[in-house]
Amino acid sequence: MQLLRYRRSTSAVWAGALFASTLQRSDVPSAGQVRAAAATALRAYGGRGCAERVAQEFGDHPEAAVARMRWARGVAREVFAAPGLRRTVAGDGRDCAFPACADGGR
Repeated sequence: MQLLRYRRSTSAVWAGALFASTLQRSDVPSAGQVRAAAATALRAYGGRGCAERVAQEFGDHPEAAVARMRWARGVAREVFAAPGLRRTVAGDGRDCAFPACADGGR
């Protein structure tokens, strides 16, 4: 029998690190603050330590943890996305996932 290992995606690692960081949604952090906070958490706890902190919070305070993880995943998706996939706002105010959307697809 072969042992299988689960490999988390990079975005999951960044989201977990942001979750474990001291940064709060109410801080309305900039992209730089998000990167710094996530990097600090990863240096302090490591990837596994951040995941352990996430699990602990889900065990202790599941309702609050769900809201915080939803926030952390959304912010991590925006801040740590590949450069070509960053979200932009189209001329008509629509939120677009691809830069081509902002110029009407031209």
